[in-house]
Amino acid sequence: MLFLKKKQINAIEVAKQAGVSQSTVSRVFTPGASVSEKARRRVLETAKELGYRPNALARGLITNKTNIIGLVMREIQNPFYPEVLEKFTKGLRKRGYQVLFVYAEKDELQHDDISQFLEYNVEGVIVTDALLSSKVVSHFTENNIPVLLFNRYAKDFSGHVVCCDNYSAGKKIGEYLLENEHCQFAYIAGDTNTSTSRDRERGFREALYHEGIEPKVEVGNYTYEGGYQAALQLLKSDPQLDAIFCANDIMALGAVDAVKSLGLIIPKDISIMGVDDIVMASLPPYSLTTWQQPVDEMIEASINILLGEISGENEGPVSILLPGKLIERQSVSTFKK
Repeated sequence: MLFLKKKQINAIEVAKQAGVSQSTVSRVFTPGASVSEKARRRVLETAKELGYRPNALARGLITNKTNIIGLVMREIQNPFYPEVLEKFTKGLRKRGYQVLFVYAEKDELQHDDISQFLEYNVEGVIVTDALLSSKVVSHFTENNIPVLLFNRYAKDFSGHVVCCDNYSAGKKIGEYLLENEHCQFAYIAGDTNTSTSRDRERGFREALYHEGIEPKVEVGNYTYEGGYQAALQLLKSDPQLDAIFCANDIMALGAVDAVKSLGLIIPKDISIMGVDDIVMASLPPYSLTTWQQPVDEMIEASINILLGEISGENEGPVSILLPGKLIERQSVSTFKK
């Protein structure tokens, strides 16, 4: 059986049917363009009747405005980041923008990763968990593409930054565990090249330093497997540990399962905490006490800042730190006064 491709309706045919100019059709489908309500209604009704769909890329060539935002993500196996991608996509769509997603295979963003952004003439870029080289930043700068780092910052980066206050989170977690009479501590770091893990560790260490305590440290690379193996190693080297703070929830879940594999009981024998408050953290097998990042507020702030830069409202780089909050569940032994 032969299937014939359905003819695609163009703007000229819509204009002819609606009795308006082609430029009027173009303005109707261009966000923010001026057009009378009567003409808008006529064009939209005709477009629906004919099955017309505007070509966003072609419109972008005419208006020099593509309404596309690039988004880079590396840790797609960490449940935290797919949720972030979904929320960014929905938030930008409400503002008339589409997301061009790029998965970064390496820790540091490569030129091949950003080539699509340049080809599609994106209006801005959000980087969630990849490192930026000065060479990549210069490519964006040369093409007048503003960049925003989400949930991290980088040395010598002069663009926009929106972060959870990770230093404060680490410090408050340390204080919380001290208040609940823990005394033998460990920290499972994520990627030591990221500000997120470093700041959480720095805050945690400071809280313990005032009590003369030095935590043991292992690296878990932000993965479940990494958290599992790090917890086993920590307990092998120090069976007296009574509290482990993990730089994210997915490592904390691995640590919980590792502790259980040794026949220990949580939180009777040892307490475990994470950061992020992913959905799995609340499940009964884990019931993880964690630090919740203000994801919705961070995403809203990021969108406002980036679109403000695109529209020329920002006078310079914007940097925002937002506080999170403690979510208490059953993975920490609490001292009831």
